[in-house]
Amino acid sequence: MNPRVLERLIPGLSAGYPAVAIVGPRQSGKTTLSKRVFPSHAYVSLESLDWRTRARTDPRGFLEDLGDNAILDEVQRVPELFSYLQEYMDRGGRHYVLTGSQQFLLMEGIGQSLAGRVAHFELLPLGWSELTGFVDRQPWKSVRGEGRGEKPTSSTAEILQRGLYPRIHDKGLIAHRWLDDYVRTYVERDVRSLSQVADLSQFTLLLRLLATQAGSLLNMATLATQVGVSIPTTKRWLGILETSGIVFLLQPHHANFGKRLVKTPKPYFVDSGLLCLLLGIREAGHLVTHPLRGHVFENFVVSEFRKLFLHNGQRAPLYFWRDSHGMEIDLLVEDGTELLPIEIKSTATWRPDLELPIRKWLALSGRPDSTGTVVYDGDAVHGSRAQVRTCPWWKLL
Repeated sequence: MNPRVLERLIPGLSAGYPAVAIVGPRQSGKTTLSKRVFPSHAYVSLESLDWRTRARTDPRGFLEDLGDNAILDEVQRVPELFSYLQEYMDRGGRHYVLTGSQQFLLMEGIGQSLAGRVAHFELLPLGWSELTGFVDRQPWKSVRGEGRGEKPTSSTAEILQRGLYPRIHDKGLIAHRWLDDYVRTYVERDVRSLSQVADLSQFTLLLRLLATQAGSLLNMATLATQVGVSIPTTKRWLGILETSGIVFLLQPHHANFGKRLVKTPKPYFVDSGLLCLLLGIREAGHLVTHPLRGHVFENFVVSEFRKLFLHNGQRAPLYFWRDSHGMEIDLLVEDGTELLPIEIKSTATWRPDLELPIRKWLALSGRPDSTGTVVYDGDAVHGSRAQVRTCPWWKLL
């Protein structure tokens, strides 16, 4: 089992709270992490019908039987339990770990009954740094192009196509088979529990069409037309995918520098392997020549930067920047009053023009002396002491 960054951070960051909430998509490792960090806690999964029935019909008896310390897995399945948890937490001397894959429902329950009592953490599938053992990676050094990773033995295409769900790597599974089952069992089950979707085939079509828009401006009207549902239904279904930790929306930054800006977000998938599956890419060789290879690579890099922040217990201050004329920065990281631009290129060949978008943006922003980073699929670092650094992705992520 790969070590997780949060494994060493949760005890210190949650000290003083009577409860810890760990949210994230199904199969991201929440249960394993909880048991590792809190090995003496009793464990109950509320996915079990027996435990769920007991918690609903006799919540006091349920909590009493668990004792002073307990892990409640998928606790959002019994929302009635939150008010009782508040009472038990306020008595003192008790500690709970609450996990959930339906993030909105869990956080809604915490916000209504347990506000101020719960330390919140988000766990996504493995970060590349976790898979390779670089668990001390610092996100701010990475966004500044100061990482020190080692070149992987697998090709980039193999890494992207396989994805980073823990079970695939722990068990040595064939990625596309496991991911196909993941979509059919977990995603569709969450859809049924979160929303009355009359035709699951339409929802699956939306998921596949959304994959073709990964890293592009979200076109809700086009999606709705192609799927054959209304725009409000499309928005609701997209919300389900966000709630389930399948996709996330990267928002545009508001800094306009006198330019008219695009205000539409970009959709990204939490895992590149899942994105590949939805695009029909079932082998690494298929990705090498696929017309959307650049989008898959960008999705991977953006998602990995997001993991670096979230797995270090920090908010991910990530945006993109694009004006109405098409000038764009793939990733803009906000550090107080400073903005750090990052360009993502799937090429393995360094060329001076890779730095051009960042240099134009720095001049436009009035920060010509600031720095930026180009992330590419090459082997060497260029401009390590210069204003713009070009770094292989594996050195940073």
